[in-house]
Amino acid sequence: MNAHKPLPPRMGDAVRLSADGLAKVLGDLEARLLSTIWRLDAPATARTVHELVVVEHDVALLTVVTVLNKLVDKHLLTRGKIDGLLHYTAALSPAEFEEYASRRLVEGVIDFAPQRLAACFVDVLAQRDPAQLEQLARLVEEARRRRDGA
Repeated sequence: MNAHKPLPPRMGDAVRLSADGLAKVLGDLEARLLSTIWRLDAPATARTVHELVVVEHDVALLTVVTVLNKLVDKHLLTRGKIDGLLHYTAALSPAEFEEYASRRLVEGVIDFAPQRLAACFVDVLAQRDPAQLEQLARLVEEARRRRDGA
């Protein structure tokens, strides 16, 4: 559908800490629609996406079309015609989006209080998932070796 190199995503700066998953960095409906497109893993019409989303979230087809087009504007979806109908496809895989959004989040908060932020991050990670804390230690060591040219 889109043979060009994808444009970098455009996301706002707002983060909703109390939201779940993608809704932390996207609107609720944007998150639902993007997740649906990922689950389909194939180009989909707005009607197809609507039929899947409306089962759990009462929303009008026109609203789905509007939000899908906003996701295209944000470079999170691409849009193209197949058999005369507009189809939407994810511009990024879930892993690529997580990488992008995570990096944006860290870049956005790192200037707040870098030393305190690092300490809090380690504390929270140690409480929630000690195995991830070990992974973090390995990543820090790899970064040091790269920096030092070893």
